[in-house]
Amino acid sequence: MPDLLPHLILLLLAAAFFAGFVDSIAGGGGLIAIPAMLLAGIPPLEALGTNKLQSQFGAASATIAYARRGHVDLKRQLPMAAMAVVGGATGAVLAAMVPAQFLAAAIPFLLIAIALFFALKPNLNDVDSHRRVTPLIFGITFVPLIGLYDGLFGPGAGSFYMLGFVLLAGFGMLKATAHTKLINLGSNFGSFVVFAVAGSVYWKLGLMMGAAQFLGAQVGSRLAMRSGAKLIKPLLVISCLALATKLVADPMHPLRLWLGF
Repeated sequence: MPDLLPHLILLLLAAAFFAGFVDSIAGGGGLIAIPAMLLAGIPPLEALGTNKLQSQFGAASATIAYARRGHVDLKRQLPMAAMAVVGGATGAVLAAMVPAQFLAAAIPFLLIAIALFFALKPNLNDVDSHRRVTPLIFGITFVPLIGLYDGLFGPGAGSFYMLGFVLLAGFGMLKATAHTKLINLGSNFGSFVVFAVAGSVYWKLGLMMGAAQFLGAQVGSRLAMRSGAKLIKPLLVISCLALATKLVADPMHPLRLWLGF
């Protein structure tokens, strides 16, 4: 870990707390944590690897909070989490071999589409709706696919999980949020293992930020359980739009390079 000034460490801990808070409700914690690490002077690869370490604390914290209140059955969800681990590890391995330009170009538009879906679709609440696929099919297809994306590229994975649980599994907003955290924990762990083996993790910083993430996720998940869809839905829309804007604003984004602006 590089020598960081005390005020930079405090800012990173504050960013991790806020990232855990936001991620436990609507996903998108990486939108806060990764830019904060980059601004602190941490190289991009190490920022990604360290984020995978610290974000696990937030996902685990939110999972525990939701499970304690009965919003997710951990034993029944473990097979899905295992599939997410496999997907995340596979994606992280492929990240070193597969050009991600086309994926990077498409993701902002997919995030905008998800934001519009949750903003405009009527009757999105905490009540379960019609299930379009069985849990088995959902677990062996959609979950590892998004897990692979999480390891390969990452931004917006929580939003994609949320969309799947609502649109395919028929979950209400709060139930979808609760189940997303455990699956996201799985894909984060799978990709984290690959980053750790490659030596791209700042352990001390990641563990400190992880503690802050844990606390932020406790606060966020409890607030989500009190407010339900009334809080989750708008925050999810804002998170998707903010992430899409951040990706397109990057001067090195493939779309900007192709269009020449």
